[in-house]
Amino acid sequence: MTLTTLPAAQDADGLIPSSPDRRRGRVGAALRHTGLVLAVAVLATVVAWAFLPSLFAPADPLLGVGADKLLPPGAGHLFGTDQLGRDLFSRVVHGASLSLAGAVTAVATAIVVGSALGLLAGYLGGWVDDAIMRLTDVFLAVPNILMSMAIITIMGRGATAVALAVGLAGIGGIARTMRSEVLKVKVADYVEASRAGGARWWEIAAHHVLPNARGPIVVLIAIEFGQALLAIAGLSFLGYGEPPPAPEWGALVSGGRDYLATSWWLVTLPGLVIVAVVLSTDQVSRVIQARYAQRSGR
Repeated sequence: MTLTTLPAAQDADGLIPSSPDRRRGRVGAALRHTGLVLAVAVLATVVAWAFLPSLFAPADPLLGVGADKLLPPGAGHLFGTDQLGRDLFSRVVHGASLSLAGAVTAVATAIVVGSALGLLAGYLGGWVDDAIMRLTDVFLAVPNILMSMAIITIMGRGATAVALAVGLAGIGGIARTMRSEVLKVKVADYVEASRAGGARWWEIAAHHVLPNARGPIVVLIAIEFGQALLAIAGLSFLGYGEPPPAPEWGALVSGGRDYLATSWWLVTLPGLVIVAVVLSTDQVSRVIQARYAQRSGR
C-alpha cells in the first residue's frame, strides 16, 4: 500500500511556518480580537451613559452632602465623593453627554470644513488649490491645542466654542486627505465621461468624487474622535470649557488636582475613563484602517 504525503501549508514567503510561529499568530489574532471587543464594550458603555445617565447613576451629580465629603471609593460611592460631597461616579456618568457631544461636534466641524476645502482644492486646482494648501500648512504647522486656544480667544469660552475650535484646528489633515483622493478620482474615465456629457462640477463631486473618497474619511472620523475628546478634556482642564459645576470630564480632573495628595480618586478615576475611551477609539480606528487598506489593496 502506498502512502501519499500531503504538502505542508506554506506562508507568504513559501516557507513552512513552525508550530511556535503558528501558535504566536493565533495568540496575536486572539489578542487583537479581544482588544476590539473590549474597545467596543467601553465605547458602548460610555454611549449608554450619555443617553441614559440616570439609569447607571441615579444620584444627583450637582447636589452634595456635607457629611460625605472626600469619601474614598466604596460600595456606597463607586468612585468616591468630591470636596463638596457629590458622588463622583454620578458626575462622570452625567458628564459623558457633555464630553461626547463636544467630540462629535468637533469631528463634524473638522470633517465638513476640511472635506469642503480639500474638494475645492483638488477639483478646481490653480490658485484656489495653492491658497487652500497654504492655509492648511498653517494649521498643520501649529499644534492643535495652541490653534484651538487661539480660536477660542476669538470666539469666547464655553463648551460650544471649545468644540468648534478643536474641530477647526483639525481641518488641515482632512483637507489634504480629501484633496489627494479627489486628484485620483477626477482623472478617471467615468468622471471624464460625465464632464463630457455636460455634468456640472458639483454634480460630479456629489455623484463620483465624494462616494469614492468616503473610505479615508471614515478612517479619519474614527481617529479624529479620540483626539478631539482628549483635546476638549485638556482645554476644559485649563478652564476654557463649561464652568463649574458642569461635570465635564476635563473639568472634573481640574477640580480634583488640589486634593491629589490626599484624595487620589478625584483625578485618577475620571482620568482613567478619559484614557479608556481614547484608547478604545484608537483601537477601533486601527481596525477600520486595516480593513480599508485590505479592500483598497494598499
